[in-house]
Amino acid sequence: MRRWIPMTILVWALMTPAGWCQDAPVSDATQECLDCHAVFHPGIVEDWRSGRHAATTPQAAMSVEGLERKVSSTRVPEEIQGTVVGCAECHTLRPDAHADTFEHNGYNVHVVVSPDDCKTCHATEADQYSRNIMAHAYANLADNALYQQLQRSILGTPTLKNGRLETVSENADTKADACYYCHGTVLEVTETEVRDTDAGELEFPIIAGWPNQGVGRINLDGSKGACTACHPRHSFSMAMARKPHTCKECHVGPDVPAYKVYLASKHGNIYSSKHQEWDFDKTPWTIGTDFTAPTCAACHISLLTNTDEEVVNERSHEMSNRLGWRIFGLIYAHPQPKSPDTTIIRNNDGLPLPTDFNGGLARDYLISADEQDARTRTMQATCRACHDTSWVQGHWQRYTNTIRETNKATQTLTDIMNEIWTRGYARGPGQGQNPFDEAVEREWSDAWLFYANTVRFASAMAGGGDYGVFADGRYQLSHAVAALHEWLESRRKLESLETRIKPGKTE
Repeated sequence: MRRWIPMTILVWALMTPAGWCQDAPVSDATQECLDCHAVFHPGIVEDWRSGRHAATTPQAAMSVEGLERKVSSTRVPEEIQGTVVGCAECHTLRPDAHADTFEHNGYNVHVVVSPDDCKTCHATEADQYSRNIMAHAYANLADNALYQQLQRSILGTPTLKNGRLETVSENADTKADACYYCHGTVLEVTETEVRDTDAGELEFPIIAGWPNQGVGRINLDGSKGACTACHPRHSFSMAMARKPHTCKECHVGPDVPAYKVYLASKHGNIYSSKHQEWDFDKTPWTIGTDFTAPTCAACHISLLTNTDEEVVNERSHEMSNRLGWRIFGLIYAHPQPKSPDTTIIRNNDGLPLPTDFNGGLARDYLISADEQDARTRTMQATCRACHDTSWVQGHWQRYTNTIRETNKATQTLTDIMNEIWTRGYARGPGQGQNPFDEAVEREWSDAWLFYANTVRFASAMAGGGDYGVFADGRYQLSHAVAALHEWLESRRKLESLETRIKPGKTE
């Protein structure tokens, strides 16, 4: 049965920028959920009550026009238009599509709400996210043989066997607790179990890979990702997604040191000092009035306007469309991939890498120089809302110089490492072995995975100084080059000495 919003409520909603309704109706099904879960899980219920979903209806939200509109879908199922978006509206939606759907108190309920569920109201954002490299984060890690070698060397349990160091392969819980916490797990219903609860005996599905909020999670309806990675349950707060603490969950370093570099930057200093005065709930987000320094969301995601109500940047959940360079990963900084599925990339050596070991680009799989320039201009539009052209140009000049110089240092490191492998001092790709599991190989990978990346992030985010030099920056990078070269020279000298000393002869 269709539930109509009382006219007075609808009129009031249309008069408010956000389309919020103080007393929007709750569906009977959701009310049943609330009656029980307010007792069993009061934190969940109160979190939901604090959010926008509990205060407005899809019908009211769809009535909002212009830049203030948050619902991007043009059509929403009639049966959920007139009530707030509550428990039942999300957890009983599309039951046939979810492998974890089970009968619960007379309703077909699924545990995991997916991006395809959120797509019911937020179609544009869901479609954009599906084209985002983050949505493919699970497969980009799990299906890349080289990345798997790095993962195994980190997560595998080291053991000694007859004096030899061996690594026991990592188990599913270790992976879920480590790399796949951010990259996402594969969810799978393995069985059901009956639990004795305060409400009596109830049957629940057992889900492998759960819990997880990873950005590339493979869901039980086949969709990829988790909106809750950035918009945590159950308030799904836009304000929370706009604050750097949310991004910090996966971007804190040292491999992706964005958060710590940001806090050390001038922008981060302003944020730390003044964010209590900012309005993180406004749509659109106006530069200079709602906030006075960029956050992660301001640069990469949010719909931004200036004080003349002109659009500076459109809202986007395809994070790379304002980024020309990918400045972290294996092994060099490089243009962004064309496809979010990076498993298809092959360099000139046939490896699934965006560059060769000597820095040559796998150009067929990477965006063009023109596309890089276009994305750079999009990002610079945000910068110019507060900075003049000379400031922006000067910043980008330093940034591109940093990319060039750190790539040169990385190439020198890799040239040294290649000679170590060639001489047989370590066993690497040429011998069909893991290039990350020996101590000297870790010296090499630490240099570009941590130090070169930190230098680039410090430069990109105008957070130079200490982080770009002494805190996992240029100092450590230059030391790594010197140390690796010294290690190679020492082995050369030892090898030369051994060849001069004949077997059975002493000097």
